[in-house]
Amino acid sequence: MDDVQLESIGNFLNRIDADLACGALQAAGILAFVSADDAAGTRPHLWMGGVRVLVRAEDVEEAARILREAEEAGPASDPESSE
Repeated sequence: MDDVQLESIGNFLNRIDADLACGALQAAGILAFVSADDAAGTRPHLWMGGVRVLVRAEDVEEAARILREAEEAGPASDPESSE
């Protein structure tokens, strides 16, 4: 197996935000992983350094663009609330 260099694309305040970012990247076809130093989820208080999302080095620019566009779009609006 070839060595793959992973780089952090973002540091998130909690696992939920990191999982959402990771899901958005995976939906766009980018291999992404959540890296949290929290004893496999059993010690969430260890997140003090944040929760990282890792991507392959060659995907960093595309991943950054996807996350930036998602942040600029903001939360999805409720279609029933529009008048």
